[in-house]
Amino acid sequence: MLRIILNKKLAFWVLLSLPALVLLQRYFSGELIAMDMLQPTGEWSARFMIAAMLLSPLLSLLGPRIWLTWLIQRRRALGVATFSYAVLHLIFYAVDMGNLGDILAEFLALGIWTGWAAMLLFVPLAVTSNDASMRMLKKGWKRLQRLVYPAAILVLVHWIFIHNNLATALLHFMPLILLVAARYFLPRKSIFKGA
Repeated sequence: MLRIILNKKLAFWVLLSLPALVLLQRYFSGELIAMDMLQPTGEWSARFMIAAMLLSPLLSLLGPRIWLTWLIQRRRALGVATFSYAVLHLIFYAVDMGNLGDILAEFLALGIWTGWAAMLLFVPLAVTSNDASMRMLKKGWKRLQRLVYPAAILVLVHWIFIHNNLATALLHFMPLILLVAARYFLPRKSIFKGA
């Protein structure tokens, strides 16, 4: 029964939405203020981005696996969740700042403009995250999706400088960094034989 439910794409969307629903409930109940929403919405956006990006290197290194194929079939949902949490992050940033003048005053800080730049790169990825765009763009769609790599670097820099905490950012990004490096520097399927 659980397997049938999990195989429904709607169930996966609900699962991706749970952190946002909990955070929004706490915000609207007055338990959290806008500033409290910034870190968790930003971190969930980064986590979903990392999860989506991990799938190709894992497939390259491990070869086809049932669980990996299941996740790859839902990779687009992870990308849309990345964008959705980034939008929430941006909304609560604007609410917390309160006015455009304050937003512009800190725009050139490294931890700030990298977040805006990452968001700018997320927009075309989110807008074209549908079958119609894939058909229309053909090979260009895959090239466009590669914008996620500079976006990921920008997100990492944003995280490090906003929180002044290299360790936490690297803890999240290190699996992705290692797997992408392994994908390009090790023979395929060599490090996880028999997995």
